[in-house]
Amino acid sequence: MEEPNQEPYGYCDTHKWTKRSIFWELPYWKDLLIRHNLDVMHTEKNVFDNIFNTVMDLKGKTKDGLAARKDMTIWCDRPELSVDLEYQGKEVPKAVYQVTEPQKTAIILKWLASLKFPDGYCSNLSRCVDMKKLTTTESMKTHDAHVIMQRLLPIALKEMLPEHVWSCITEISLLFQLICSSILDAASLRRLQESVPILMCNLEKIMPPSFFDTMEHLIIHLPYEALTAGPVFYRWMYRFESLVAISFKKRIFISQ
Repeated sequence: MEEPNQEPYGYCDTHKWTKRSIFWELPYWKDLLIRHNLDVMHTEKNVFDNIFNTVMDLKGKTKDGLAARKDMTIWCDRPELSVDLEYQGKEVPKAVYQVTEPQKTAIILKWLASLKFPDGYCSNLSRCVDMKKLTTTESMKTHDAHVIMQRLLPIALKEMLPEHVWSCITEISLLFQLICSSILDAASLRRLQESVPILMCNLEKIMPPSFFDTMEHLIIHLPYEALTAGPVFYRWMYRFESLVAISFKKRIFISQ
């Protein structure tokens, strides 16, 4: 880096970085195999929210809307998703990655509301959907998203979405299944590490640009971290958040 008031060397030519992390001042930082442990729990939850809300076209939660369609009209060569830039309405044409209203109502939300699981496997999903507003509620916790993402979403969307859309979402589901396994297969993780960038490129061909935030791009790094640091249940936030919740409850009990 150059002087504080000067632009760094190569700025706008080879990079866009304007700040160098202070961690690089540590003598051992350049030798670390993993410099930032990514929390798979929150990554999976945010990826699930983006996929589920966009595919279900949940109002106020979807990543696809009028603003996103206008951006695609300007920047993307996707005429099937283009809209008039002067249009000020609320409705936009259904995209290939969205289910219809009857499918959303009769199959997905009612199906989720009626599912039964063994005790302790998952919370009561009927509390996680609002049938009147046709949307999910704040009662859906991170572990509920974990179960739906890995076990239910590919089954639910199999007959509703085109094959290329469904297969892309299913690959993401299988990715999280493999990474979250208690026993990891190194060869499978290496193949996954090579195929994840292709998966993300295929997803970019389907979803609008507004769909992609930091969490979608973090998926690319998860296979490497699993290969290097081992199973995620030693590293994700479930156990730590449980300990914090238990400690908080004890504090309340003592204060009473």
